[in-house]
Amino acid sequence: MKLHAVELRRIAMPLVRPFRTSFGVQTSRDVLLVRVVTDTSEGWGECVALAAPVYSSEYVEGAHAVLRDHLVPRLLAEPAVTARAVAPRLADVLGHRMAKAALETAVLDAELRAHDMSLATYLGAVRTEVECGVSVGIAASVDQLLAEVGGYVDQGYRRIKLKIEPGWDVEPVRAVRESFGPRLRLQVDANTAYDAATSVRLEALDEFGLLLIEQPFAEDDLHQHAVLARRIGTPVCLDESITSARAVADAVRQGACSIVNIKAGRMGGYLESVRVHDVCEALGVPVWCGGMLETGIGRAANLALAALPNFRLPGDTSASDRYYAEDITEPFVLRDGMLPVPTGPGMGVEPRPDVLSALTASVETLQP
Repeated sequence: MKLHAVELRRIAMPLVRPFRTSFGVQTSRDVLLVRVVTDTSEGWGECVALAAPVYSSEYVEGAHAVLRDHLVPRLLAEPAVTARAVAPRLADVLGHRMAKAALETAVLDAELRAHDMSLATYLGAVRTEVECGVSVGIAASVDQLLAEVGGYVDQGYRRIKLKIEPGWDVEPVRAVRESFGPRLRLQVDANTAYDAATSVRLEALDEFGLLLIEQPFAEDDLHQHAVLARRIGTPVCLDESITSARAVADAVRQGACSIVNIKAGRMGGYLESVRVHDVCEALGVPVWCGGMLETGIGRAANLALAALPNFRLPGDTSASDRYYAEDITEPFVLRDGMLPVPTGPGMGVEPRPDVLSALTASVETLQP
């Protein structure tokens, strides 16, 4: 395919409720969308970087700048491009995986649309629907937490993930477990909030029968994760530490995790995410699909990924109304705790022009 143009579009997506974690409160999401126009088709990608560099070193303004000034010009200069050629062509730009993932996804979407193939089929999906969990932020009180969790249980979500941090861990987890019983599939996510001095609090979580403890320590501290994994019965899951197939093989070899959260943006795209999936499958390590408050564009792609065989735990692929009163695509609606995997060409979804236009803050078009 020959790229004729790449559009960088910023939209402002109000959240249905503030999303509080150990790294701040979000009331809306500044979303960077990438649209590519080729000689045969068009494609979309979504950058999952947050507004500030708090989950990773990437943030949306920086992603926009590196796409505009470095990544997109490299692809526009190529006589032809395929999705599998994107990562090698951009390799001399260090880091910026989320920006690269958005661009690669847009190219892949366009390529698959030109061949009338769905992303799910291309990636190797084996399911037509995906079991869904939901992530619950740090609440203002335990009572508020219980009310929020109860609402998601009533909606049919099949797994609850609680954000935790030192001082908000044992008691809220105990309250949820006692209120909803042992059958509720429950896990926790620390987002690197702990260190060696506070890790003893994590040992106390063993009594609650959790599916896993996600990323308790800093992303570069595989040793501390391995130490914890030997001390507790609850499986340790890595998120921020896993950026590639090579990284996951190293983490598993060191005993730092027995479960992996795959987020395509953190991996640099869906192609590397499949490689991570395959390595984990070969090593007997189950994976699940994490979420970054995606719109319907990113959610559609995540559902295609989560339909692969080694995604053995419910992910954060929640319904559209978990975050947005109105999505930019047709909404994904939870039915019996499941979401359907799109089957149309490419990602199988299209932005709704009227909604997209109303939410758009800026559009920048780059051409050769």
